[in-house]
Amino acid sequence: MARPSLAREENESGNTPMHLCVLWNKLDVIRVLLQYDPSLGYLINSHTNAPLLVSAAFRGNIDAAKEILKYCPDAPYCRQDGWTMLHEAICQGHEAFVEFILETPDQRHNLINRKDIHGETALHIAVTKCNPKVVRSLMAHKAILDLTVVSKRGDAPESSLMSDTMKLAKTLDRNDVLKIMEILDYEGSTSDTMKRAKTLDWTEVLMMMKNANPESLTLLPLQEAKREITEKSIEEIKTLTNTYTNSTSIVAVLIATITFTAAFTLPGGYSNDSGSEGLPVLARKAAFKAFIISDTLAMCSSLAVAFICVIYRWEDRKFLLHYRSLTEKLMWFAYMATTVAFATGLYTVLKPRITWLAILICLLPIVPFLTYLLGKWPIWKLRWRLGSAYKSDLLDLLDMV
Repeated sequence: MARPSLAREENESGNTPMHLCVLWNKLDVIRVLLQYDPSLGYLINSHTNAPLLVSAAFRGNIDAAKEILKYCPDAPYCRQDGWTMLHEAICQGHEAFVEFILETPDQRHNLINRKDIHGETALHIAVTKCNPKVVRSLMAHKAILDLTVVSKRGDAPESSLMSDTMKLAKTLDRNDVLKIMEILDYEGSTSDTMKRAKTLDWTEVLMMMKNANPESLTLLPLQEAKREITEKSIEEIKTLTNTYTNSTSIVAVLIATITFTAAFTLPGGYSNDSGSEGLPVLARKAAFKAFIISDTLAMCSSLAVAFICVIYRWEDRKFLLHYRSLTEKLMWFAYMATTVAFATGLYTVLKPRITWLAILICLLPIVPFLTYLLGKWPIWKLRWRLGSAYKSDLLDLLDMV
């Protein structure tokens, strides 16, 4: 016996069969149910007040949302508290679903500036989540996007990039702000700011918001951000630097030992001929000279790193902040010089007999260079994506953590 009412029955979570089909992306079942009764597309979860489109956004099921809109073009897209499917898609990080919404003119105009119960728009959520791809997608519709909208707490979209201390800095005198920072404890908000400021996503979103609305992010809040990150993360930096120092010093001493030993076990050995006893056999070869120079540079730079690891001072904050940058550069140079010494040393020995292998080994020095390029690639990609909106000074926040 047929029981059509089953299509509207809810489980203990308030989900109907339609909700479950949307969550599990069962397109065939959704199509059958909507063909039987199009009004099923308007069902709402009685517990969460979530309509089907919000459930689809929760899982990022674009096809399910398309199927619902095909049969029910005016299906509800927000909860009673104003939380829309665009809010949900951004909150869950479903970038493709966000693009699907923004590509549809009617949905874009209805949802892009729609506020929830707290007065927050989709841009508020995107900035809070530090999702540069979603922020960029929203910014692509500047003609209708409201950058100046303020939530019920009085926060503009970019406010979530700053802690409570930085928000105060926008309205108070600098000296008053510094006094308040000394009296009050902003540990929670500062910790959150530091965690986000350590990421390129946070920096990219900050640059985009600053470029879109230059008046929104003044110099003082950025200065306070740097001060907060420096002051509150100094202990964390000490701990991480201590670990870094121990491992780096071991590697530096190891490289110094290897290169020192290589200097007295020269490729080709020493001459026993009369008049040139004790001199290197391959001393006249250009590759041998390159071996000696690179080996010496590798040993000196690695010893310099080991020496810096011994004399670094915790009490000198400026020394502490730039210490890792210097040692990283020296260590990278030591790696490069060591591989060059290895390659040129083998080249001098193999060249007379196995030329192709000698040339192949000479490609080894490219490896450290490639690792350097890989390390710089995220910054270069960020610069390319932002174009004129790129602000190199804002990357100082990353260097300080």
